[in-house]
Amino acid sequence: MVSAQKLASSAALSDAPVRGTVTRVTRDGRLQVVAHCGGGPNGIAIGPDGFAWVCNNGGARWERVFVDTMPVPGFSSGELLVPVGPAPDHRGGSIQRVDLRTGRVEDVYTECDGRKLCSPNDLVFDAHGGFFFTDHGKSRERERDITGVFYATASGSKIREVIFPLEGPNGIGLSPDGRSLYVAETPTARLWRFSVVEPGRVHVEPGFHPLRGDLVYDPPGKRLWDSLAVEADGNICLATLIEGGVTVVSPAGELVEHVPTPDPGTTNLCFGGPDLRTAYVTLSATGRLMAVEWARPGLRLNHQSV
Repeated sequence: MVSAQKLASSAALSDAPVRGTVTRVTRDGRLQVVAHCGGGPNGIAIGPDGFAWVCNNGGARWERVFVDTMPVPGFSSGELLVPVGPAPDHRGGSIQRVDLRTGRVEDVYTECDGRKLCSPNDLVFDAHGGFFFTDHGKSRERERDITGVFYATASGSKIREVIFPLEGPNGIGLSPDGRSLYVAETPTARLWRFSVVEPGRVHVEPGFHPLRGDLVYDPPGKRLWDSLAVEADGNICLATLIEGGVTVVSPAGELVEHVPTPDPGTTNLCFGGPDLRTAYVTLSATGRLMAVEWARPGLRLNHQSV
């Protein structure tokens, strides 16, 4: 296990709370800082240009808390790292392009239709070279941003909002056939599905109300969703907060399994290895990265080289 915050791929991850960097992890667990992004680099994906595309949330304020004073189900003791709001110098987020060879960082998108991006969180590329990404927003003492999902091109020439509003959208992924877009909301613990009607466009029910797509999974109990990954058979794997682990749900909304992890801040996962049967999972509250042998192969992402 290694120090980590958000997993990008089997080769690179972001270290958001401490350093604001993109870090390469070798097979033997060694760390190599690739780029200094500043702010809060979050989800990462490799684009058709071979660059790493980074959702930068602009930075968060983190505190260390003790489980003894903040009870967490299943965890009796220890120190955890938790986000407690935006960084004091937060001025908005961005979508960045990172050259993994040189470490050069470029801010590609910082706004859409004249509105600043609040807190980009996670992204997924489609087969056409564009990408969907969530803007999770920031929570403050008496208010919270209302945000949604965007679509942008890797050329840096076009961005548009495709879903609005959502409540704290976080994880995002595409079905194996690319016809369904999955979005996980954190505060509601809901998983939504939207039909992709053409490249970069999804069907959204009209009106300013929460039921904009098809509700796939809305479980009882104390759990929150973070980011997600999709298996080759179409199952959706949700990084699960509080009840730390990975919750696997079928496209029909049936619970397949819950794979526990030793961290209530399980934030992201992706699949790697020659047969995509290894899940790399980020444990943000304890600052670790773990590799888990997975029961089923993961979905090979568009433009994934390994």
